[in-house]
Amino acid sequence: MTFFYKFSNKTPALRMVFFTALLLSAALLFSQEVTKITGMVTDAATGEPLPFVNVYFKGSTVGVTSGFDGRYSLETRKPADSLLASCVGYHTKSYAVKFQQFQVADFKLAPVNIDLPEVIIKAGENPAEIILRKVIANKNINDPAKVEEYRCQAYTKMQFDVNNLSGKLQESRIMKPFRFIFQQMDTSIVNGKAYLPVMLSETVSDLYFRYSPRSRKEIIKASKISGIENESISQFVGSLAQEVNVYDNFITLFQKNFASPINSSGLLYYRYYLVDSAAIDGKWCYNIMFKPRFKQATAFTGNLWVNDTTFAVKKLDMRIVNDANVNFVNDYIISQDFDKVSDKHWMLTREKQMADFNIFEDAKKTTGFYGTRTLVYSGHSFEPPPDIKIYTMPTDIVVLNNAVLQTDDYWLKTRPEMLSHREESIYRLADTLLKMPVFNTYFDIAQMIMTGYYVKGKFEWGPYASIISANASEGMRLRAGGRTSNDFSKRLMLDGYLAYGLGDERFKYKTGFTYMIQKTPDRVLSGSYKYDTEQLGLGQDALREDFFLSSLFRRNPQDKLSLVEEVQGSYKHEWFTGFSNTLTFSNRRLYNIGKTGFSLYDPQGGSYEPHFSLITSELCLDLHYGYREKVLAGEFERVTVSSQYPVLDLHYAYGIKGLFDGDYEYHKAQLRITQWFNFLSAGWSKYSIEAGKVWGKLPYPLMKIHSGNETFWFDEYAFNLMNYYEFVSDEYLNVMYSHHFEGFFLNHIPAIRKLKWREVVQARLAMGNTTNTNLVYNSLPVGTYSLGKPYIELGAGIENIFRFIRVDGIWRLTYNDHPNTSPFGIMVSMNFIF
Repeated sequence: MTFFYKFSNKTPALRMVFFTALLLSAALLFSQEVTKITGMVTDAATGEPLPFVNVYFKGSTVGVTSGFDGRYSLETRKPADSLLASCVGYHTKSYAVKFQQFQVADFKLAPVNIDLPEVIIKAGENPAEIILRKVIANKNINDPAKVEEYRCQAYTKMQFDVNNLSGKLQESRIMKPFRFIFQQMDTSIVNGKAYLPVMLSETVSDLYFRYSPRSRKEIIKASKISGIENESISQFVGSLAQEVNVYDNFITLFQKNFASPINSSGLLYYRYYLVDSAAIDGKWCYNIMFKPRFKQATAFTGNLWVNDTTFAVKKLDMRIVNDANVNFVNDYIISQDFDKVSDKHWMLTREKQMADFNIFEDAKKTTGFYGTRTLVYSGHSFEPPPDIKIYTMPTDIVVLNNAVLQTDDYWLKTRPEMLSHREESIYRLADTLLKMPVFNTYFDIAQMIMTGYYVKGKFEWGPYASIISANASEGMRLRAGGRTSNDFSKRLMLDGYLAYGLGDERFKYKTGFTYMIQKTPDRVLSGSYKYDTEQLGLGQDALREDFFLSSLFRRNPQDKLSLVEEVQGSYKHEWFTGFSNTLTFSNRRLYNIGKTGFSLYDPQGGSYEPHFSLITSELCLDLHYGYREKVLAGEFERVTVSSQYPVLDLHYAYGIKGLFDGDYEYHKAQLRITQWFNFLSAGWSKYSIEAGKVWGKLPYPLMKIHSGNETFWFDEYAFNLMNYYEFVSDEYLNVMYSHHFEGFFLNHIPAIRKLKWREVVQARLAMGNTTNTNLVYNSLPVGTYSLGKPYIELGAGIENIFRFIRVDGIWRLTYNDHPNTSPFGIMVSMNFIF
């Protein structure tokens, strides 16, 4: 299962994840460095929430407007003794402020009784919509992403905080060694949750942007991360990690499209209200509040300030609506400030994003964490860079070699704003924890649960989910093995295992190595020797053959395994992130076990003769290209985080007859294109197109075996009602497409809406052909066929059941006359997605 791979200890993100998870503990409120106030404004007579109320510190310019739900929050570092709430038609009310403390101030405003003369109101156009149309008409002029060329410096600060902590766990025995960390507690003005800062990162970058031909580059010249020194992580804490451009029609967050409040068709998604006008930095602006037209929409609520002459966005404050169909995110707030930095350019100068994450629905009672990112842009220039070659760099983000080596004096001089005392303490806290033996012991236990491996010194034992399994060929199977840890080496990793089948009374084993010649870009040398059973025609997302659950949830017996003896060596050369070549040589012996046999035509005898083994010597060249692909790299493993563009994989193999007893000469070519993309606000789609051809007279196990699935576990990259070995081809085309509606229809059904279920549909097509030469050469076993007409599967399902369960109904539309097949099946899977 990919779950174990993605959370491997070989990736540095795990230590940060556990670092946060360990601190899910207590909730005490300590001293504040700023005055933080949050609350709600209601009508004293009716108790109804009051929107558009001005809440501000007396004698200052610090203030906010209450939202549609009457709630507000604000903070200040300056002394203030009174907080006022005022609104037309209500008496102004004040609250005595306690300096440098967190406090909740709820206002109940009493209506003003005024006798007014009769007024006749005639229907007219909403003034907010008039302004909105002018904003939309000037988007191309004011959008920073439409500027011909610019460069600037960016300072990025990211912080992670554990929130909603429990006092019981703080006093528990497990947290006794770490009680000193709770002196750093603070309180959020967003929802009043107590939180503990646990991770802080800072970067200073030079940004370069060119509109045509489009190019956007970031050079990270300074990076500082508490407790972690890793260049790949620095890429994800830079300024380009999560871009939000309000001028785009849709803003992509958590792989979902949220309609921008100034979407060109904004009236289809939002209701707008003109609530105020004022001078901001000497420029008169209109304040427009907005909220979604429909429940559970992937949209925002908030307000924006628009300049009255250029109709550019001056200031933006918005958050994801609280009933949006998004998992694990209880709140997401975006604040942006724009300034006119030249005669005609409005540019983003400051941005703050804050997310409140929690695994459970009841975020008020369970522990979660905050993620906060602050960006400050300065020194804008609209002249070409001194070196125009910057735009042709192969990667979008470059981390300089000395980025993590900058001194404290550098940071003091470069930061546009000073760190608070509490923020400075995070660096010291992380360094202290990482040096504590008890912390590392807890980390090892959590790591075993999350990765499937138990780390003991220089070795990792596992994966434990394969210790015991069963299949029809081996009977009960026992396995023990593992790999060297990062303490052994960060350049060389050795791995291997020993397995024994109680039924066939045979030992199986594998040993291998991975050597990192160079990192980022990677140059990797690896090799392995394997003698073990293998299921040919397995999908790339399928359960491992010896995963203990794979022997339980099956619709057919696991009796189609082959015994494989293989020596393999490879070299991977990454030219830049997203583009690599891999050269592989393998000598492979395939032995006949189980029900599948190798019966091949002998022209001399004029009959089919049984073959007990097939030997190949194969040289392969692979090419991988993902445009602007983002990758999180550990010491040995890499996880692709995202790519908005089609990803191309090209595979070529040449079989060398006579080399190391190779029996066959052949050529194989395969092209695969995959991509996921959002479709307006109606969810997202993913497709995979794979085409290939085999040249040469070959036994059917060496041709294309179309990926089947004989378990009840849904495989995204296989035909789920197709049996293993059911179809073979020497030229083929496979197309797979799925669309996830993200609740687009179910969100409109009141009885189901609260469940936050999501719809998904899919279609899968396999087309292929087997040349007459190979048809004559092979006597296909019972249950194995050549494709004549297309094989088609359609499916519909519900995902996000209890936030992670997915259930699919699959219909097999063709070849239903084959034995041991079904025209319909129910499949289950688990997906941890936003």
